Amino acid sequence: MSRIKIYPKQLIGTIKIPPSKSMAHRGIICASLAEGTSRIYNIDFSDDIIATIAAMETFGAVIKAQPDYLEITGIQQELPTPMPKTIDCNESGSTLRFLIPIALLSPGTTKFIGAGNLGKRPLDPYYEIFANQGISYNDKKDILDLTITGVLRPGEYRLRGDISSQFISGLLFALPLLNGDSKIIITTDLESKAYVDLTLEILNDFGIEIINHDKTFTIKGRQRYKSRDYTVEGDFSQGAFFLSANALGSHVTTVDLKENSLQGDRIVVEILKQMGLSNNPTTIDASGCPDIIPILTVVAALSQGTTNIINAGRLRIKECDRLHAIAVELRKLGAKITEGPDHLTIQGVTELKGGREVWSHKDHRIAMSLTIAATVCDKPIILKDYECVSKSYPQFFEDFKALGGEFHEWCMGK
Repeated sequence: MSRIKIYPKQLIGTIKIPPSKSMAHRGIICASLAEGTSRIYNIDFSDDIIATIAAMETFGAVIKAQPDYLEITGIQQELPTPMPKTIDCNESGSTLRFLIPIALLSPGTTKFIGAGNLGKRPLDPYYEIFANQGISYNDKKDILDLTITGVLRPGEYRLRGDISSQFISGLLFALPLLNGDSKIIITTDLESKAYVDLTLEILNDFGIEIINHDKTFTIKGRQRYKSRDYTVEGDFSQGAFFLSANALGSHVTTVDLKENSLQGDRIVVEILKQMGLSNNPTTIDASGCPDIIPILTVVAALSQGTTNIINAGRLRIKECDRLHAIAVELRKLGAKITEGPDHLTIQGVTELKGGREVWSHKDHRIAMSLTIAATVCDKPIILKDYECVSKSYPQFFEDFKALGGEFHEWCMGK
């Protein structure tokens, strides 16, 4: 069991923020479905992105890692072959939910497997589609072992928008390739709308036209993805760690964050500004930006007054129960946090106590949030299971060290 000892020290310097994982998934999928060869620049080979690359190769795309880009020769002229396939999603919810509809573009059987808590994350919207269209499937409880057989048909799809936008994006990738027109109608409020907007933007970049009016998406069939060169922009969900460090007293200049980005996590800039300017209670709505909630909880723990984080229930079905994990670990450091079913209430304190061991819960965002918290503790902390950062940000600790962060591996008995 790995441990790292992290010392209190402000971060100072300039850092290039890693490419957006959300946009990299989408760019790789679109290029893999296109005619011809595309180049995807600014790729970070995190565990999740590796899972999507391997999956699209299984479907027939030819993907080669060049020094500065991914070279992808797409499969559209020959959609996924009907031979049985196995897709290992590792712990990537995006890989799983984006690729299930793509697996159903042609006859055959596809098995999806994965690791960690991925099997506990809901797939009910797809199961409803399977029932309506006669697509057979077999799954297992609490582990990802899903086998699907059948072909997706064009038509009207009615989906809830308050479970995950990934179901909508998955269908948006596949439906334009069917031999008839389709429509997606969202039957509830659409949470995480920014992620759907990212999908629509990238689909348009690769030549796919979709008409979006409020909660209705009109999709013409028989479309073709067009190959192109595409550069992935910096990731606000990763930049949030260093922007939050600045709110706690560090001096980090972030490079490669696009000011007018459609990423929902770009709201971190406004939230941090709001938290810094007001002693009044601050309310953070997590429904559109769940990934940045753990690190914002760190900032809230040291902010004046009370911070309320609401609409955060979906954080309980991520790589771990993130609401519980960040609350219990920060309380070990002296934070005052009350946990509710879908919310956190944080009463600011003047300092966090070190000299304690905390646990990442094997969740990359909890690990990175606790690392930033360590920079302002009164003593070093010990972080258990820190290597999980490889899921989204493999070079996190290298960048942390380059900014002056101090740490060393620490084990019981040493």
